[in-house]
Amino acid sequence: MAAAACGGGDDTTTTGASAGASSAPAAAQVKVGLAYDIGGRGDGSFNDAAAAGLDKAESELKVEKKELEATQGETDAQKEERLRLLASGGYNPVVAVGFAYSGSVAKVAKEFPDVKFAIVDDDAAKGDNITNLMFAEEQGSFLVGVAAALKSEKGNIGFVGGVDVPLIHKFEAGYEAGAKAVKPDIKIQSKYLTQPPDFGGFGDPAKGKTAAQGMYDAGADVVYQAAGGSGAGVFEAAKAANAMAIGVDSDQAALPAYADFKDVIITSMTKKVDVAVFDFLKNFTTGTVKSGPSVYDLKAGGVDYSTTGGKIDDIKSQIDEYKQKIISGEITVPTS
Repeated sequence: MAAAACGGGDDTTTTGASAGASSAPAAAQVKVGLAYDIGGRGDGSFNDAAAAGLDKAESELKVEKKELEATQGETDAQKEERLRLLASGGYNPVVAVGFAYSGSVAKVAKEFPDVKFAIVDDDAAKGDNITNLMFAEEQGSFLVGVAAALKSEKGNIGFVGGVDVPLIHKFEAGYEAGAKAVKPDIKIQSKYLTQPPDFGGFGDPAKGKTAAQGMYDAGADVVYQAAGGSGAGVFEAAKAANAMAIGVDSDQAALPAYADFKDVIITSMTKKVDVAVFDFLKNFTTGTVKSGPSVYDLKAGGVDYSTTGGKIDDIKSQIDEYKQKIISGEITVPTS
């Protein structure tokens, strides 16, 4: 549900006990159900990354698919019903996009023990038939924090989070650590658009624009957004202020949806939700799905930063030095 995110492969760090698949289903018989988070397909961020993984599975693995969208302000009961609709309709596996599905996945998975479930960005939902697709968002955010500090001429940068939840704290913590690694005295403004249980902060561009505009007015010249669909508003504010912005989850400067803002997006923290979703579906077709967490970190290529537009080409070598220090373990990035 975060503002989210290629390659990939079977060598991704994976932990957890085997879910006990006895045989691989014929790919032609596989019907995949995918439940989106707020914003759905077309959000240019987290959901779109999941959709890309599903589309790749449809093309390469020849699976059938059914996609269902979330609505603003919906209840857990509605999420549960969406998952039940897929599971009872013969869709197996079922993928839930976003931590907001945590309780719903845990509940519905018990009702359908023969259906494999995957949930993105949550490790609280546990079960023999649940795979948790997790990411080291803080590591990728550290790298774009380095970029922000190196590019800032004012020594003043900002962070806009969609909703004030632990997942988005990982983005903020990594970004702050990366920026301060370069400039210990840098000023970092921070704002969350909504507080739970209001998750509308992931789908409100107007709020994103207002928050970022306030930061630019207060002296920031770079703002990083981890705010899902609200990120478009941050880009609008950057363009109006003739300032810089940093995208999230997908390489947003390369997306047609953000073509009007590619001149202000200097980089994006890329989170390979597409890789994780495709890996899970591929493993399902080969009968090798495992329950528990599958962790996609910097070393596994699960997170990174983008260079589209060439706006950080002059500092890429410096960013890559920090990248290697994280991979080697010399730097441990905080998560909160």
